[in-house]
Amino acid sequence: MSLPKRIVLVGPMGAGKSTIGRMLARELGFRFLDSDRIIEERCGANIPWIFDVEGEDGFRQRETAMLAELSEYPQTVLATGGGAVMKEENHAHLKRDAIVVYLKTSIEQQVERTRRDRNRPLLQNDDPEAVLRNLFAIRDPIYSRLADIVMFTDRKSPRLVVRQLVNRINPRTPRQKRQIRKEGRNHA
Repeated sequence: MSLPKRIVLVGPMGAGKSTIGRMLARELGFRFLDSDRIIEERCGANIPWIFDVEGEDGFRQRETAMLAELSEYPQTVLATGGGAVMKEENHAHLKRDAIVVYLKTSIEQQVERTRRDRNRPLLQNDDPEAVLRNLFAIRDPIYSRLADIVMFTDRKSPRLVVRQLVNRINPRTPRQKRQIRKEGRNHA
C-alpha cells in the first residue's frame, strides 16, 4: 500500500492538529503545512487582526483561496483551521488526493487546551466553553462526514496518536521500511 498524496487534519480548536501534524509529517517524510500560519505569514498579520479588520467572512475567503492552493502540494500533512469545513467549496479542496483525518476531542479537553490562547478570535468572550459547545454541535457532523479516519485525541499523547495514525494510514512508512531493512541486515 502506498502513501496518499496528502493527509489533511480537520477538527476543533485544541484537538492537536498542529502538534500532531508536525510529528506525523516527520514520521512519514512529508512536509508539514498549517493553513492558518501561512495565511498569517502572507498577510503579515495574525488571525485576530484579520478577523477585526476583514471580519470572519473576509478571513474565510482567504482560507478558501489558501486551501485551493495547498490542495495541489504533494507529500504534505496539512493542518486546517477549525472552521475550514464551514464553506462547502472547501470540501473538494480538503478531499482532493487526500486522506482526511478528523482529530476529535471533548469539549472539556478543548477548554483546557485553549484557555490561555489569545490567538483564537472566536473564544475571546466571557464564555468560551459555550462557544466551543456551539461550534462542536455545528461542526462535528461536518468533520465526521468528510473524514476517512476519525481519531480521538483525549488523554492520548501526541506520539501515541501519531503512531495510531501511521498504522491506519499505511503500516509500512518509509521510516518503518528502513528499520525493517536495517533489522534484516542485522539478523543476516
